[in-house]
Amino acid sequence: MPAHEPHAPTETPCPGRFDGDAVVVTGSTRGIGEGVARRFAAEGAAVVITGRSEDTGEAVVKSIREDGGDATFVRADMREPDDIAALMEATAKEYGGVDVLVNNAGVETYTGADEATIEDWKFVLETDFRSYWLCAKHAVEYMPAGGSILNMSSNHAFATTPSIFPYNAVKAGINGMTRAMALDLGPEIRVNTINPGWVEIDRTHESLDDEEYEHIESIHPVGRIGEPGDVAGVATFLASDDAAFVTGAHLVVDGGRSAVLQDNYLPDYAAE
Repeated sequence: MPAHEPHAPTETPCPGRFDGDAVVVTGSTRGIGEGVARRFAAEGAAVVITGRSEDTGEAVVKSIREDGGDATFVRADMREPDDIAALMEATAKEYGGVDVLVNNAGVETYTGADEATIEDWKFVLETDFRSYWLCAKHAVEYMPAGGSILNMSSNHAFATTPSIFPYNAVKAGINGMTRAMALDLGPEIRVNTINPGWVEIDRTHESLDDEEYEHIESIHPVGRIGEPGDVAGVATFLASDDAAFVTGAHLVVDGGRSAVLQDNYLPDYAAE
């Protein structure tokens, strides 16, 4: 197989695809959530940026507006049920409803199942799991027929590594939550899961030195780590009418990482 340069994602938004729609993206002050919010704004949506940091959130809003998009910041802590209810109410008041909800906010802990504490459990489950349910529960009060909910999970829902509990358990649970929501909220509202793998965000470089980074790239069939744009394109597709017959699904966006059985074979084979 000839060597090749890995291709980075091409930002190809569909202008006007979400004109008139209001989209809430939780955890959108940075990382994947910010990338998803920017893509929806580029496709015509009015985007609600939300997180705990007002300064960071307002900076994202300013940037989106400078690019010609429509965005508003609403501060909300996903561990506070009252904040979640207020977020959806504020969105409906500003834009007339909630057409798309992207449940993206999340935290990680690096503990094993034998050493995690009750506080670790509560921290992850309240942020990464309970908030998804509560956001959906309150969003559907303002969501018209044809609305869409996207739950951001991880490829850890299918295969995992040691000492990342209960994050990995919750990610598998999100897939189950999506199936339940798809049944209970359909046919008016579609619900799907996105399961990203390695994505180029701040903590990626913080946790990897150059050698480790190159190794991680080499064990992906596409030859690189993902970028927020890779996930954002999938998100806008799943929320659009192009995916009108897709609900209760779980789409893995990990550059083929989960298809690899033995890491040590792939880098040498790809170089041949």
